[in-house]
Amino acid sequence: MDGVERKVGCGRFAAGSGGEVGLLDCFSGIGAVRLGVEQACEAVGLKARCEGFSEIDEAAIRTYLRHFDGTPSLGDIRSLVPNGRVPECDVLLAGFPCQPFSAGGKKLGFAERRGQLFFDLAGIIQVARPAAFLLENVKHLMTHDGGRTLATILGVLRKDLGYTVHYAVLNSKDFGVPQNRERAYIVGFSSSGRDFQFPAPTDSTKALKDVIERNPVAAKYYVAEGYLASMRRHRERHEAKGHGFGYQVLDPDGVSNTLNCSGSGKETNLIFDDRLMDFAVKGKQSPISREMIRNMTPSEWEKLQGLPAGWTAGVCDTARYHQLGNCVTVPVIRAIAVRMLAA
Repeated sequence: MDGVERKVGCGRFAAGSGGEVGLLDCFSGIGAVRLGVEQACEAVGLKARCEGFSEIDEAAIRTYLRHFDGTPSLGDIRSLVPNGRVPECDVLLAGFPCQPFSAGGKKLGFAERRGQLFFDLAGIIQVARPAAFLLENVKHLMTHDGGRTLATILGVLRKDLGYTVHYAVLNSKDFGVPQNRERAYIVGFSSSGRDFQFPAPTDSTKALKDVIERNPVAAKYYVAEGYLASMRRHRERHEAKGHGFGYQVLDPDGVSNTLNCSGSGKETNLIFDDRLMDFAVKGKQSPISREMIRNMTPSEWEKLQGLPAGWTAGVCDTARYHQLGNCVTVPVIRAIAVRMLAA
């Protein structure tokens, strides 16, 4: 056996034909990449069918299955090839771990185990031989280790696996959501794929005020006096050292900073909202600041990622912020996937 679970119907599709596209969703998170690709399939007259997903975060799996119930869960990405559990597919999707390549991390790249997961992914591509794949990672992947990391990835995909590969950095704020989120995207085709081009910006007009909750939000989202004072001291220390780190209160006519799953993801995306009437919050160690500064809500973050309302509902706010900070922006994926399917 070659390690592939053979299924009838994968492999041949054409836009407008009403055919099916078999997807394999690796490092699936909460399913945002799949959602964007399914939207693209619908836009060009194709049906999408997911052959399986791979994710190890239990909270993310719960969110995923709430929207894609019945999809086979394949388990840890590292076990698929050794255990012969790689489904056949037309298009492979993967937002492989970005922390090893992030400008804000330790930048260990392939020296870190999470960085080596790319090679596990390459093994899956080698076995499944999809017609195309779509990979996503942080912008810093393009320049990590003086460009050697990207050169290694392209060498594996092009020379070792034989795919035609295209790559680009796209910004979410150019695709109908007010979030400054630059991400690297890598697209590959088993046939030539030379006609593929990454999409041009579709909508750069959206502002933060377009996603702010219409009704007043709960007091728990407002910043306490003590915490605000602590953030100010933190920013002053970094400014004294010539660094740019620190909290930010956003301009409603502008866009948000990049959402991420660390504490800074919320601290750099604060907003002014003077609609609060009840300042009592159980559990806060100091009173709410009368400066009326608050965190954005998980629902607002969902809008910044182009997700349907309530996509991450059903888990605690901490888990929602974590899932959304790790998420891709759906309209960007949709725009890329439309071009992929056409190519």
